[in-house]
Amino acid sequence: MSQTALAADGSPFTDALHAEWTKLRTLAGTGWLLLGVVALTVAVSAAADAAAQCPAGGCQADPAKLSLTGIMVGQAIVVVLAVLAISNEYSTGMIRVTLTAMPRRLTVLAAKAALVVGLVLAAAAVAVLACMLLGRLILPGHGFTPAHGYQALSLGDGPMQRAACGSVLYLGLVALLSLGIAAAVREAAVAIGLVLGLLYVFPIVGSVASNPHWQRHLEQIGPMTAGLYIQATVGVKTLPLTPWQGLGVLAAWAFGALLLGALVLRLRDA
Repeated sequence: MSQTALAADGSPFTDALHAEWTKLRTLAGTGWLLLGVVALTVAVSAAADAAAQCPAGGCQADPAKLSLTGIMVGQAIVVVLAVLAISNEYSTGMIRVTLTAMPRRLTVLAAKAALVVGLVLAAAAVAVLACMLLGRLILPGHGFTPAHGYQALSLGDGPMQRAACGSVLYLGLVALLSLGIAAAVREAAVAIGLVLGLLYVFPIVGSVASNPHWQRHLEQIGPMTAGLYIQATVGVKTLPLTPWQGLGVLAAWAFGALLLGALVLRLRDA
């Protein structure tokens, strides 16, 4: 069906969604990247569970964070997926065709964001459920038992449920952050480097900072360090921010990047 026919049949946003979905599902890499998000997240989490130990004397480990360790690695594939969703069109010149067929640039960006985030949330939900199940199966054999003060991981438990659902939202926000930066800088390699830098540099700098005051502030403003507070179920009151405040910091980064990307897309030529 031609773009003209589509425009006659539905709203501009519906037409943009249809067009973007066609592009995303026909890209060979999309499915593999989504599968990679699930596989890498689950594999790293399972390895972290298997390596953890809680001796009879007790430990301070957080079983939910342990079981969701893979989120810190799997997010890198989310970054690649979200960046390529828009940067590929700039590298091939297809963006000119897209914006000629659909002149409402912000509608195009909104459609891309909705689809990319939707796919990432679906993959993240599968990955998080698998991670929690593996944690429930593996951790009791490594000392995380009621005798040591740890109940089995269960999504019926409020903090565990928040950690699981928050981790899914975390990956969705990382996708938005990546899409916004990619829309602003256009070059895939530069965008991926910038997003990964934002995510991983803050905790690295914070870990080597000698001043505890600066350490705390770097944790509070870093999109990854703050965002992953959502996974905490042990020592929550000692965190620099509450879990939901931390996720709010990541959301601020994500929507700020998306706003910047929208402005650049609107004001600059394709």
